[in-house]
Amino acid sequence: MSKKSTSHSSKTDWDRLNAMKDEDIDFSDCPELTPEMFAHAVVKRGLPSDVRKEQITLRLDSDVLEWFRRHGKGYQTRINALLREYMKAQDQYENSKA
Repeated sequence: MSKKSTSHSSKTDWDRLNAMKDEDIDFSDCPELTPEMFAHAVVKRGLPSDVRKEQITLRLDSDVLEWFRRHGKGYQTRINALLREYMKAQDQYENSKA
């Protein structure tokens, strides 16, 4: 077998990048991040969850399920996130009545 490397050499000009100052970086195509953006961010993968997942069977209307699937990979996680937000809102509502 050949021990030939499959990786390609970088075409990035690392010397030029390392010499750049922060003020030389063009952020014109990136929106400024606000605290509100972080507050609504959803962590996707890579971090362990402190909540154990449980596999269940859940019957959903086919059009609802298709809508989530059309939005790509991770649709089950998005459904879970929406249900969690609903749960939190209900808890806040119930606590405000007490």
